[in-house]
Amino acid sequence: MKLNFSYWELKEWFTNVDFTVVGSGIVGLNCALQLREKHPKAKIIILEKGMLPQGASTKNAGFACFGSLSELIDDLNTHTEEEVFSLVKKRWEGLQLLRETLGDKNIDYQQNKGYELFLTTELYETCLEQRVAINQLLKPLFSSDVFTIEENKFGFQNIHHQYITNQFEGQIDTGKMVAKLLEKVVSSGIKIINNIQVEQFIEDNEQVEVQTNQIAFNTKKLFVATNGFANQLLKENIQPARAQVLITKPIKDLHIKGTFHLDKGYYYFRNIDDRILFGGGRNLDFKAEETTEFGQTTLIQNKLEELLKTTILPNSKVEIEHRWSGIMGVGNQKKAIVKQLSNNVFCGVRLGGMGVAIGSLVGKELAELIN
Repeated sequence: MKLNFSYWELKEWFTNVDFTVVGSGIVGLNCALQLREKHPKAKIIILEKGMLPQGASTKNAGFACFGSLSELIDDLNTHTEEEVFSLVKKRWEGLQLLRETLGDKNIDYQQNKGYELFLTTELYETCLEQRVAINQLLKPLFSSDVFTIEENKFGFQNIHHQYITNQFEGQIDTGKMVAKLLEKVVSSGIKIINNIQVEQFIEDNEQVEVQTNQIAFNTKKLFVATNGFANQLLKENIQPARAQVLITKPIKDLHIKGTFHLDKGYYYFRNIDDRILFGGGRNLDFKAEETTEFGQTTLIQNKLEELLKTTILPNSKVEIEHRWSGIMGVGNQKKAIVKQLSNNVFCGVRLGGMGVAIGSLVGKELAELIN
């Protein structure tokens, strides 16, 4: 049922709109902030279909990462060395932009290193063989070796006895990140409208009619930043990918510290508030996880619990406190889609599970598509 708006509401929120951003996640919020910087007097609104940002910005694991060694090796099967270097460069620059924009304290940034764990010796040896070459490829960006070798110092079981360690990987609190972004956006005079869903848009030469489940209104420019939900509005090479996550109750004397990638990064876990946050398992049923529906499946949740109890915390009593899921946007290429779609419509989508790393940069690039 469409809402009954007053004259005042229509005038204040939906009349003479210069820029409309769809999606209040990391990309949409950064896009709006950049638009405000370039156009201080513009009327800017952000439309968000959820009560909170709905996609992955506040539902991810909070990894400040740019690719595990096995992931980068895998990427070289479908991308050139130059393309892989460019991907890592953008992710690293995006992380620095995020930290500069919000401040490390405001996002609880910690650089506790990232560790890749291996269920098979075969994959470990493949990574070991290419470690020097990948380090060399990334040397111009980091000026030292990114990937080193460490023994199993955290006492994980049923894995190879050595890790591949990423010296530059960090972790953040994504709730704090988005809360700080929202604070900056609102304080700059940008209006955020929640619980409103864009159903379609129609463009003429000078403006775009935005049709929502609540109201239709006109805007001069439209920016789509809905990532995993983008194929509901756009005809681009992007599909949703659900990621399922669980978190334990607090664990006394938890000794695990850092971000961890397991089985080519299909599983990932970290410490947070004396708990273990653990997610992944999409590879168990790719087709079922190509969905925009939130929720959990028994298949994946059982596997997460099994790995938690047999590999990550084998000698501890572990209780699960909470479970959730987020929706990522993926495609046949790792590069994000940031482009002008028509005279007045633009998009910044397909973050490929790297939203924390590249979201700030994609938002900035999206805003810079207009003069």
